[in-house]
Amino acid sequence: MELERLSAVDAAAAIASGEITSEQLVQACLDSIAELEDQIQAWAHLDPDYALVQAREADATRQAGKPLGPLHGIPVGVKDIFDTRDMPTEDGTVLHAGRTPGQDATVVALLRQAGAVILGKTVTTELAVCAPGKTRNPHDPERTPGGSSSGSAAAVAAHMVPLALGTQTNGSVIRPAAFCGVYGFKPSHGLIPRHRILQLSRILDQVGVFARTVEDCALIAQHLMNFDDRDPDTRPQAPFKLVETAMQEPPVTPHLAFIKTPVWDRADDDTKDAFAELTEHLGENIAEYQLHGAFDAALEVHRTIMEADLARSFAREYERGKDKLSPELREKIERGQAVRAVDYNNAVDQIALFRGLFGEVFERYDAILTPAANGEAPAGLAATGDPAFCTLWTLCGMPAITLPLLRGSNGLPMGVQLVAPKGDDGRLLRTARWLGQQIEA
Repeated sequence: MELERLSAVDAAAAIASGEITSEQLVQACLDSIAELEDQIQAWAHLDPDYALVQAREADATRQAGKPLGPLHGIPVGVKDIFDTRDMPTEDGTVLHAGRTPGQDATVVALLRQAGAVILGKTVTTELAVCAPGKTRNPHDPERTPGGSSSGSAAAVAAHMVPLALGTQTNGSVIRPAAFCGVYGFKPSHGLIPRHRILQLSRILDQVGVFARTVEDCALIAQHLMNFDDRDPDTRPQAPFKLVETAMQEPPVTPHLAFIKTPVWDRADDDTKDAFAELTEHLGENIAEYQLHGAFDAALEVHRTIMEADLARSFAREYERGKDKLSPELREKIERGQAVRAVDYNNAVDQIALFRGLFGEVFERYDAILTPAANGEAPAGLAATGDPAFCTLWTLCGMPAITLPLLRGSNGLPMGVQLVAPKGDDGRLLRTARWLGQQIEA
């Protein structure tokens, strides 16, 4: 049995039953890292000895007959912008080098509560924006893995770890998952708390997860959906039943809206051809839908909000060390400094308008189907690819998932993105599992 290739659901069951130990699973992941890390460079911080210490503690808990959490003994990679009390959190910038927080981010604490082993910290782009880190695409080391959650996507794709955390402010979960050929799930804005995670934009920042199955996405995301009064966008609510819902058969056959979005001209020929074949295969279960012209402004609205918020969030870094920031980030911050308050507030008001316009779509369709990116991972390591096919859904805070169902002309993975109304995360995962079955049949 190749333990590093087990799904998180199967591995958790095997650990709970005593078929395998957490130490064996973690060691298998560490062996995979030892074999591939020089080529892929997914990790910002990794201490194999400490990972094994955590695994042995998990095994001792099980042997003592104590209650086990849903992720007991499962290794998880954590993007290096989530505070960890026992590991550095350096945010992908020399300005934060050596930073060692004294507390965990809320979601890291929730992982520990669920019994997870924090395997290490995965590479992020500079301050989770655009300047690439060291990570390479596992399918072709001369291509980008995407960003900003580069290391998390690559580590899951390379079977270094079954699960990993990322964040998305524009396309930073969905795009790297698509480029690396794994599942990337970004739940609705406000469902997963962001306390002690590097803030870019309160309005746009969303936590996401990487996995190799829909059920694994549900398993980890379900436990992270929690109220935390230190994140003003979370709300008390009944526990989510993502795993149960995701594994159900849809009560009626889902009907999907194929939406090209206003950036369809950025899609390459591979993407256009693949989605033509996909929609033909789905037949009467899908129909093309043309968005209202108001959505043509979405990219500019997002840019106004994001750059103004970057200027605020990174004011200290800019003032004290702007010469240590990449030219791209400096330019974004400087454009953000010039945004007028009236323009920022008008942009924020547009979000409610966009959400309202989607009401008509979801009266007729269960989910939106659209590309996750404009094609395969582009060649070269100087950039992380175009996030434009993710921008609208991030702006509206809607749940999105990418499924590794397509291949481009170079044999590299391409993602199929599904999007649902804000708060309809469980049904989105159920529809995603159904879609995977239709394509694999």
